[in-house]
Amino acid sequence: MTATIPETAGLVRLQKYLASAGVASRREAERLIQEGRVELNGRVVGDLGRRLDPGRDAVRVDGRRVRAAARRVYYLLYKPRGVITSAADPEGRPTVVDLLREVRDRVYPVGRLDWNSEGLLILTNDGDLTHLLTHPSNHVPKTYRVKVKGTVAEEVLARLRRGLLLDGRRTLPARVARISSQSNTWLEVVLYEGRKNQIRNAFDRLGHRVLKLRRIAIGPIRDRLLRPGQWRRLTAEEIRRLREAT
Repeated sequence: MTATIPETAGLVRLQKYLASAGVASRREAERLIQEGRVELNGRVVGDLGRRLDPGRDAVRVDGRRVRAAARRVYYLLYKPRGVITSAADPEGRPTVVDLLREVRDRVYPVGRLDWNSEGLLILTNDGDLTHLLTHPSNHVPKTYRVKVKGTVAEEVLARLRRGLLLDGRRTLPARVARISSQSNTWLEVVLYEGRKNQIRNAFDRLGHRVLKLRRIAIGPIRDRLLRPGQWRRLTAEEIRRLREAT
């Protein structure tokens, strides 16, 4: 049996500090630590259990000093196709952060939309909210409009609603509604988990290639007026509703 290490008064975990400072989500911060890119008081830190005193200790990522974010900011972006969901890309591809050039705060995306997908995406420097929205146990729903090749039989939709095996693990039951069916089919799909390329992989498995995929809601947040590449601040009411959704 492993003993629980109590939190020391005034000290915070390094990955939580990086998330609160707007460097990355908590999960991404853990990756930065494990890759040896984080220094604490001049020494590289490789373990995830390290704590620090934000008022006394110096933290650097890739040689740059990290300071606690002075304020929390929240933006809603309509991600276009052909843009990567990342704060930076070593291959030089356009990123979602590039679309917020006028934003002076350092923000990072909450969750992901793949290169060929479009739709709503939240960017923030609030690591705690990011953790709440992306943690698997919270099952925050995300709603998509999906166009797939061919006419989809009801039995196929029933399999999605029940959940199916992907990469050896069963997906959570999804809500699926048919919008229209002609030579191809439009569907509305609500997921309660965030596996990589889940919708595309599921429909590939069922014999219907995804032709278009657009996220239209994150929990209670929708915006029918945003166009690809446009963004706005989230309102205080929207932020409150997001927290309630977790």
